Amino acid sequence: QVQLVESGGGSVQAGGSLRLSCAVSRYTYNSNCMGWFRQAPGKEREGVAVIYRGGGPTYYADSVKGRFTISQDSAKNIVYLQMNSLKPEDTAMYYCGARGLSFGGVCPVEGFGYWGQGTQVTVSS
Repeated sequence: QVQLVESGGGSVQAGGSLRLSCAVSRYTYNSNCMGWFRQAPGKEREGVAVIYRGGGPTYYADSVKGRFTISQDSAKNIVYLQMNSLKPEDTAMYYCGARGLSFGGVCPVEGFGYWGQGTQVTVSS
């Protein structure tokens, strides 16, 4: 069982920055892939960024490329999402997710089975 706890959300003005943190209870084969997702009111949850615990290429949604950075501190079991140049359209509940590697040995954006409780990010214009 993997438990995830997010923190770091809040309210900022457009152009500001926030750093979200996701504390991972323990790393298992079910948490080799870690990701940040968001869901705005009336919209489906979308993948924002995904990282493989062992390193390598990361995934970013087109809407956040160049502004958001996903990283991890393996010693502390924490995954971060640094969000810069925030826009009002980034307003959403942000969730941390975990899953195992796919059969192809990659971290897809779909199929995440473990979730945190979410942290709210509100960006005002």
